[in-house]
Amino acid sequence: MYSEVSLINDEQVEILLADLLDHYGYDFTGYSRASLKRRIIRLYSLDKALSFAEFRYQINNDPVYFKRFVEQITVNVTEMFRDPVFFKTLRDVVLPKLGTYPFIRIWLAGCSTGEEAYSISIILKELNLLHKSLIYATDLNPVVLEKAAQSMFALSQMKQYSENYIASGGQLDFSSYYTANYSLAKFDDELKRKIIFSTHNLVSDHTFNEFQLILCRNVLIYFDRDLQHKVLQLFDESLQPLGYLALGSKETLDFSPLSKNYKRVPAEKIWRKVS
Repeated sequence: MYSEVSLINDEQVEILLADLLDHYGYDFTGYSRASLKRRIIRLYSLDKALSFAEFRYQINNDPVYFKRFVEQITVNVTEMFRDPVFFKTLRDVVLPKLGTYPFIRIWLAGCSTGEEAYSISIILKELNLLHKSLIYATDLNPVVLEKAAQSMFALSQMKQYSENYIASGGQLDFSSYYTANYSLAKFDDELKRKIIFSTHNLVSDHTFNEFQLILCRNVLIYFDRDLQHKVLQLFDESLQPLGYLALGSKETLDFSPLSKNYKRVPAEKIWRKVS
């Protein structure tokens, strides 16, 4: 068993981050170092790289391995209707207010493998709003987006997802939304038709539309304070007046200079842009 010290040191982490920026334009410099280093060390041990130089060479010169590297160091933990109380608030409070708009544009930033996007699509369908909505689901990582676009998830997850769905206010039989296909559940095309999956880098890319609802849950916790402020500024520029911004349970708008322009929805990490 290697000791962490002998694997990858802080200086080598910085070298890899500089490489990612120079070679691929991926800027991870504002990410929390501790969690990045942990993931890099894990991959380094997993793939039994002979030396740091070889590991670095592979990342910089092998596009397939580079994809694997990005997939491993970005965080992709998600499930459908995760945190059901949050989705119940979307269903009961937020989306009915947006239902008065002629068209609803939603940005789901850091969508990972797409479970959250399909969850929102299901709620919009049940509120009879899906026909006039569009969900832009973006992520830095092209590998997870490819998976998200297939609209297939492990059948073994469906019991948990069904429980989450019911706890979030869902009234129907959850299995009516998918067909079982061997070990996979394939979700209806109708749900996917209103979702656009595309790559977007919160660190370096600009605003690309004006939205009534932006969700970015459990992404900012991996950023340092400066990068958090920069990303919140991006969301503010992308959000229509009276639009909603939803963050993760450990994230907040409270210490941002922007907070004076927002009013929090009671009991949830959701803010409405009031000025």
